[in-house]
Amino acid sequence: MTRVRLASRSDIERARRIVVKVGSSSISGDNAGQIAPLVDALATAHRRGVEIMLVSSGAIATGMPYLQLENRPTDLATQQAAAAVGQNVLIYRYQDSLDRFDIVAGQVLLTAGDLENPTPRSNAQRAMERLLGLRILPIVNENDTVATHEIRFGDNDRLASLVAELVQADLLVLLSDVDALYTRPPLEPGAILISHVPYGDELDGVVVGDVGTGLGTGGATTKVSAARYAASNGTAVILTSTPQAAQALAGEPVGTWFDAAPAS
Repeated sequence: MTRVRLASRSDIERARRIVVKVGSSSISGDNAGQIAPLVDALATAHRRGVEIMLVSSGAIATGMPYLQLENRPTDLATQQAAAAVGQNVLIYRYQDSLDRFDIVAGQVLLTAGDLENPTPRSNAQRAMERLLGLRILPIVNENDTVATHEIRFGDNDRLASLVAELVQADLLVLLSDVDALYTRPPLEPGAILISHVPYGDELDGVVVGDVGTGLGTGGATTKVSAARYAASNGTAVILTSTPQAAQALAGEPVGTWFDAAPAS
């Protein structure tokens, strides 16, 4: 499929292939109810013919209550156990919601290393292309049950940018608890929303702070890094909050838009 170069939000209706990434804190714990409206947004795009993929964090956070854990575990073995339980529950919740639209999900578990080595990278690309061709909605997550380094230091923002590169996505939508990128942490006085980041903008003077819930591993820094990586590979990026997913996918003026690199 030939990539569609998107110059602005108004071009989103022309997008043929979109990767959406959602963070742990947005769809687990007290926010598990956000899965349904997120699926509504994905289904609307799917219905208009978009090939859409979801990169979803949340396996460990979803599994924690079943292991009677109040806080994210710090030891690797318990993280892996929570992921094994939580991934099963998480994919069930997505499919249960997707059933309303007669959409079938396909689970794809990867580590960042899978996309850095030629053989597993080729296998992953072939599988995802076939799933998209069959109108299946791939749900990708890092394979936390077997991951080692990635589970402690990696994040699904990076994974999402690698997936966007792999499938040559037109658009990457990074969803979190924060509605956009700001000139400083949004709770600080004087923080100003940044609506547009031109390609190559170094964001001089912008103070990127990470405010987390303890459920996930990513923050504003990882999202900006992922956005820049995707943009450098020709994919436009929107950074916004999970409740604004539908507006973002409809091309409405929400979040922060990162221009993709010009076509060479």
